Amino acid sequence: MIRTFGWQRARCIAALVLTFVLVLPSLANEAVDKAVAAEMQRQNIPGVAVAVIQNGKVVKMKGYGLANVELNVPVTADTAFKIGSISKPMIAIGVMKLVDEGKIKLDDRVGKYFPDAPETWKDIRIKHLLSHTSGILREAPAFDSFKIQADYDVIKSAFTEPLVFQPGEKYQYCNVGYFSLAEIISRVSGKPWPQYLDEILFRPNKMTATRVTSNTEIIANRANGYALSGGRLSNAESFRAVRPSGAFYSSLTDMVNWGLGLESGITIKKDTMRSMWKPVRLNDGKNAPYGFGWAVGNLRGKNVTGHGGSLSGFRSDLTIFEDDKLTVIVLTNLASSEPASISMAVADVFIDFPEPAPKPLTSN
Repeated sequence: MIRTFGWQRARCIAALVLTFVLVLPSLANEAVDKAVAAEMQRQNIPGVAVAVIQNGKVVKMKGYGLANVELNVPVTADTAFKIGSISKPMIAIGVMKLVDEGKIKLDDRVGKYFPDAPETWKDIRIKHLLSHTSGILREAPAFDSFKIQADYDVIKSAFTEPLVFQPGEKYQYCNVGYFSLAEIISRVSGKPWPQYLDEILFRPNKMTATRVTSNTEIIANRANGYALSGGRLSNAESFRAVRPSGAFYSSLTDMVNWGLGLESGITIKKDTMRSMWKPVRLNDGKNAPYGFGWAVGNLRGKNVTGHGGSLSGFRSDLTIFEDDKLTVIVLTNLASSEPASISMAVADVFIDFPEPAPKPLTSN
């Protein structure tokens, strides 16, 4: 009887293990599919790519809908989307790589690299550019989405504009700051910033599809961007200018490789990455909602790090739930989409949040 009882208990344990290994992941997989489908329908999004990394392993990576509506081309993990301002953490990693190598210091004044910078910029430091606390206005007067021009020409057009506030006084999103960081990367590394990032970030992480935007070059598996007006879908305008603050195309496969690389320390030391995820301290001692290239904060009772992106017919979201070791990546090809809402709907499958989700959620 004892032997029989032991055998029966072993069978129960084996059944429970088999349920956990096979059934629960299947249920989570189906739940993600349903959550994404519901959000696509609610938001009228043509195409979405979603990935989930949990405890260092990819547990979901799938394309939904259409990358090109006119040609009926489905979204896959290799579809190339414009990722907008998710490019900022990539630029920031490039800067921090140079910091680790002793070629740049976070407290360096910007005037060290731009000798013709105005007196009003004298107290702006690299750390201020990284954290959107420089006081420089958000957009440079010379920037034109449809005009191809040198990055520094765009930057210089902001020299004559007054600062919005004193450096370190507050947080205010600033694309000029990331134009400036890209230019500094080029000057310090001696290479164009896209080449430098390709060498130190994209190649080591096997990000073969990630590259600067272009309307004329052939880009494999390029998704088309769309806009929605009055319930009707149309092709979105496509900017000609390459914008360092939102520079890149990438695929879900590449974004997953990057996400795994962040955890493994392939590109940059883990300690350095952790320092980038700390909120910057303002002059008054309060924390900004941003670190070095990453938005940081608390969402529904959970500590989160990440970034959103938006660029001419595309919106994207990358959210890292640090305490739960969960990363959600969402890429979409609709200008008005809310990818952060999709991220939260997906995260709900894996995380028991202490606070309910507000409806609707809107990405940055």
